[in-house]
Amino acid sequence: MNKNVVIIGAGGHAKVIADIIVKSGDNIIGFLDDNIEKDTIVIDKYKVIGDLNNRFPMSALNKDYEFVIAIGDNKKRKEIVENTPDMRFYTAKHPSIQIGLDVKIEEGTVVMANAVINPSAKIGKHCIINTGAIIEHDNIIEDYVHVSPNAALGGTVTVGECTHIGIGAVVKNNINICKNCTVGAGAVVVKDIEEKGKYIGIPVIKMN
Repeated sequence: MNKNVVIIGAGGHAKVIADIIVKSGDNIIGFLDDNIEKDTIVIDKYKVIGDLNNRFPMSALNKDYEFVIAIGDNKKRKEIVENTPDMRFYTAKHPSIQIGLDVKIEEGTVVMANAVINPSAKIGKHCIINTGAIIEHDNIIEDYVHVSPNAALGGTVTVGECTHIGIGAVVKNNINICKNCTVGAGAVVVKDIEEKGKYIGIPVIKMN
């Protein structure tokens, strides 16, 4: 049975998620956004139908609709989820992704085109596994993590809640990265990261 999906957010990230929903054979009801006028067309024929505070309206929180948060800010996604305990969430998976055996993907997560998630990896709630990202075997990706396009995580990597792995970053196998970190674009992680903050470089160093 096709699902009816409301997208929270209406920026570029939301367009990519809309494309996944359509390619998955599900139905887009519309977008919710605080900064874009109602009835504005976001992509193709799909429009903004309301704002985040007046969710389409609250009667939409029933068995007929599912929601997906199309906002790149990890902490903002967490805030929305915590403030909407009765909302049912949609998991978006592009048809081109490669998923191995014994992979678990929690609700609200989006997996973009050509991503690879290898056997026994566990992906938490409301994560973003972006275009072409590689999640190797036995990874644990905690809730609200964003793994950016073309980032590559070796085997048995753990990434803590609300951490952002930048575009093209590389994480060596058997590495633990704590929560609330940012690993910059093109960075290389070869040792555990145990303190929250922003890390850049090859190998990474913590920015002051």
